[in-house]
Amino acid sequence: MTKDPLRIVHCVRSPIGGIFRHIKDLALSQAAAGHDVGLICDSSSGSDYDNAIVDSLRPHLSLGVARFPMRRQLSLQDLAATRDLYRHVRDLKPDVLHGHGAKGGAYSRFIGTVLRLQGQKVERIYCPHGGSLHYDPNRLEGRVYHALERLLLRMTDGLIFVSDYEYAAFETKVSRPTCPTRVVYNGLQPSEFSPVEPASDAADFLFIGMLRDLKGPDLFIDALHNLELQTGRRPTAFIAGEGPDEPKYRQMVEDYGLTDTVTFLGAVPAREAFANGRFVVVPSRAEAMPYIVLETVAAERPLIATRVGGVPEVFGRHALRLIEPGNVDHLTRAMRTALDTPAAMQEAAVRLRQCLAETFSVELMADRITTLYRLARGESPQDETVDQAAPASVRHGSAYARTSNPS
Repeated sequence: MTKDPLRIVHCVRSPIGGIFRHIKDLALSQAAAGHDVGLICDSSSGSDYDNAIVDSLRPHLSLGVARFPMRRQLSLQDLAATRDLYRHVRDLKPDVLHGHGAKGGAYSRFIGTVLRLQGQKVERIYCPHGGSLHYDPNRLEGRVYHALERLLLRMTDGLIFVSDYEYAAFETKVSRPTCPTRVVYNGLQPSEFSPVEPASDAADFLFIGMLRDLKGPDLFIDALHNLELQTGRRPTAFIAGEGPDEPKYRQMVEDYGLTDTVTFLGAVPAREAFANGRFVVVPSRAEAMPYIVLETVAAERPLIATRVGGVPEVFGRHALRLIEPGNVDHLTRAMRTALDTPAAMQEAAVRLRQCLAETFSVELMADRITTLYRLARGESPQDETVDQAAPASVRHGSAYARTSNPS
């Protein structure tokens, strides 16, 4: 238990997907260490499955769980949301406001700045989790969001990135960080490092993730259709997850005549879903540091994934196995190879898992983030290294290397 507990408030827009998994694990670890922790998130998004996870946090967070309407896109309603969030946060008197994602980061840093002007000492911490960094800097939308990020950087006391890729994207699209900065990989619980065996009636392939184009379910369905056209075989598949584009994917399955071989499972815990497929497919077009890749590797399940975001950092020396994002032909070829060489795929899964547990742990993740809070507050935790913004050759020294060299 910590001798000097902090009052920490996490803020995120949508309580779904990998970003919320990160926040849940971090908040619970911080609460277990003796800190007072609270959570703020959107009240208008999330399925029953997601909302149940939010509600499960309430007994553990002494600063409570509060939900307010927050829109994904910029709108005039953001003014009312900022007012309501400010009133709530002001009364909590936090030491740390930790914003996650573009919207959560904007709310936290703006409100934290107002509180500072009123004399309250509060550190403003931001983790993009991809967010605005996914936008193309050459398009209008990207230029707008990146300009806002540059403005908000002036209101930031600490930056956390979940992969080297994310750090580099921020430096390239936004600006070189001017505050204490640290790359901290997402972490898993020790129990997640036990292998999961496929069920006797497992399908050939499993897609698990948010059902939106960014994650590539459409590419997965296209590849299944291509396999039938090329080989005459009809591979079976499960699609696990929920999301705004689900009706479109169901229509694709129907149009391709795959309704008897492709089944939608809805939202399912990852380790439960893993038993439903012989090979896991993660065909994302963009990522920061996807939990599903970490969970799949830890469960020792054969994995087909794209070379996006921090995924090569997970694969390390095995990164040549990754495929080009957005390329259906490459995805089809990789899935066909998996069907033809299942033993080789399983051997590769065993090798990939070997170095994961030490690098991607919840304990290390929470420690690295909480000590950054201390550094932002001007404290000097023992056995910790200050990771100021610096070239990669410098940042990869000392304690940082524990979280940035998975291979």
